[in-house]
Amino acid sequence: MIAELASVSFPALGTTALLCTAEAEGLPEAHEVLERELEELDLACSRFRDNSELVRLNASAGSGPVPVSPLLYEAIEVALGAAEGTDGLVDPTVGRTLRLAGYDRRFANVVLRDGSTFRASYGPVPGWRRVRLDPAGRTVTLDGDVELDLGATAKARAADRIAHDAARASGTGVLVGLGGDIAVAGPVPDGGWPVRIADDHAAGPDETGPTVAISSGGLATSGTTVRRWLAGETQLHHIVDPRTGRPAQTPWRTVTVAAASCLDANVASTAAVVLGEEAPAWLAARGLPARLVRERGDVEYANGWPEDAS
Repeated sequence: MIAELASVSFPALGTTALLCTAEAEGLPEAHEVLERELEELDLACSRFRDNSELVRLNASAGSGPVPVSPLLYEAIEVALGAAEGTDGLVDPTVGRTLRLAGYDRRFANVVLRDGSTFRASYGPVPGWRRVRLDPAGRTVTLDGDVELDLGATAKARAADRIAHDAARASGTGVLVGLGGDIAVAGPVPDGGWPVRIADDHAAGPDETGPTVAISSGGLATSGTTVRRWLAGETQLHHIVDPRTGRPAQTPWRTVTVAAASCLDANVASTAAVVLGEEAPAWLAARGLPARLVRERGDVEYANGWPEDAS
């Protein structure tokens, strides 16, 4: 019988990491897994650490094949798979235009900059086909104008992996949240894992929002309201439309998707924000339950997502 839920949260990867276990005695082992794997992920995939593998790889663009660690190789492979599966709507080669637009440091430091004097610029998105992988040598080749940003997929894939590793290490059910990315694994508490949906993953306990229960897979929320910064008199956000190289022009404040994995949910929610008005039909074609919130707060639902209680 499930005894007692336990949880811990702390800042990580420029967001908030949350860990819940279905039995309190499993929390220490699960917590150890979470902290270890987050540090490994940051060292491999961060754009904001001078000593990260990704920073070194981006600096090598145009110089030929570069050997990388298994973790970074997998993260890039996953990102390219997401790009192919969405016809380029979620593309890891947005790194340069994100940097030019001002997202060139951890977000807490972006908003500390004097936005009134900062002027953003943008660049074309080279496209995911300008990245080549060699599984035999575990190398990555970037064309000279490519800078990778793995934020759209690496964090979600990590949530899936950490949830499964932590459940195995702790012997109990686990929920892992990394910002708006949620993954669960192992035995499920009675009634499922309750997840409150909010514009901001860091919203306090007094904030209102619908709650859903999940028992497997993952949940992801992508939106334009939280990671925003000022460039002169213009508010920018971090979700880039690869077709324009600029922040996506979208009617959606947030899109939340449930899927078989957190990675699948994250890719779909990001693509939906970029697609704009086409998103509901795109989600319906893929059978993905979703909750879409327009800028003024009107809510739309897709594929059986439960309507908010009135």
